[in-house]
Amino acid sequence: MKASVIEKINATNQKYLKHLVGKDIPQKLVDQINNMDWSYLDLIDQKEQTRGTFAPLGAMELSEIETKKEEFKAIGIKAMKECKVGAILLAGGQGTRLGFDKAKGMYNIGVNKDLYIFEQLIRNLQKVTDEVGAYVPLYVMTSDKNDVQTREFFAEHDYFGYDKDYVKFFVQEMVPAVDFDGNVLVEAEDSLAMSPNGNGGWFTSLVQAGLGADMKEKGVEWLNVFAVDNVLQQIADPVFVGATIQSGCVSGAKVVRKCDPYEKVGALCLEDGKPSIIEYYELTPEMAEATNESGSLLYGFGVILNYLFRVEKLFEIAEKKMPVHIVEKKVPYMDEEGNAIKPDTPNAFKFETLIVDMVYLMDNCLSFEVDREKEFAPVKNATGVDSVESARELLKKNGIEF
Repeated sequence: MKASVIEKINATNQKYLKHLVGKDIPQKLVDQINNMDWSYLDLIDQKEQTRGTFAPLGAMELSEIETKKEEFKAIGIKAMKECKVGAILLAGGQGTRLGFDKAKGMYNIGVNKDLYIFEQLIRNLQKVTDEVGAYVPLYVMTSDKNDVQTREFFAEHDYFGYDKDYVKFFVQEMVPAVDFDGNVLVEAEDSLAMSPNGNGGWFTSLVQAGLGADMKEKGVEWLNVFAVDNVLQQIADPVFVGATIQSGCVSGAKVVRKCDPYEKVGALCLEDGKPSIIEYYELTPEMAEATNESGSLLYGFGVILNYLFRVEKLFEIAEKKMPVHIVEKKVPYMDEEGNAIKPDTPNAFKFETLIVDMVYLMDNCLSFEVDREKEFAPVKNATGVDSVESARELLKKNGIEF
């Protein structure tokens, strides 16, 4: 067992594990090495992926949505009553930037009373399920670091009043981090340095956890994917669901009007004629500031990580390989002498798949505008822009007590 495990790591990598030769290798490390997708290491020398030709993409705007609201809503409610709509909460992140070392969803944004991020999101979902009269299956993606605490937190708070039979948890898949020479880093005596495979890995992680069968059994045809850090996130919104179904598109994306040309949000657009997302740092000044005849920004609709995907199309994508992005990050590791090293500068490559690539792979997407003051209150920082402070102001504006 010892030899076969060590041999799975190439000669260069073995220098990090030489202190284990002749010793019992911890089972956690054995499992990581045996279950690792070694093909990621073949991507290190690949050239940076090039983007296609971009063009603006408009949206179904608030005024149009308002005129057809009841029609869309009826379609969405019917789909939910038939259990055709599920929700995916991406909750693998920690509250590090908030000075909080637990799952971000456990953060208490209350002032006069407790109000946890998870609690507020469940309340947003319950508004819909109370109106529809049927529960929406909720799948919560956690990470290795916060899975146990997240499950315990939901149980401790009685799932915030949601039916626990409709809540399933699954852990995001992890991939190895490697140094710039291609060596697999070791985090501790019993563990490689592993990192989440990016927010684009949510569906394969869900299927890997056996929940694809649960969805099929329930008859789920659409999945509404949303991020944990937006406390005004409206989940399984029947108007959005109905509009997407009626449009004939296999996906939909909620968007807000950007508050300025350089706001740090990805913009929904066309790439080589297909719906895609261009990140704010990819926009040239000319693109960022370009306007149409009415003075509106051409790349003026920003995504808020609230997507609706057709399940059968997700299974098609899962059979292929998602694009993998290689990013430089600061990754703590253990050196050859067994010392814990916490680098001050990027020292390693991480491998990530991104949910924005899913939009492009979906072929078509309904761009659906929402009121940012009612649906966009991200909690990314402790203070300033997109912070606990700004989110509290928006919660107050929406009549939510905290």
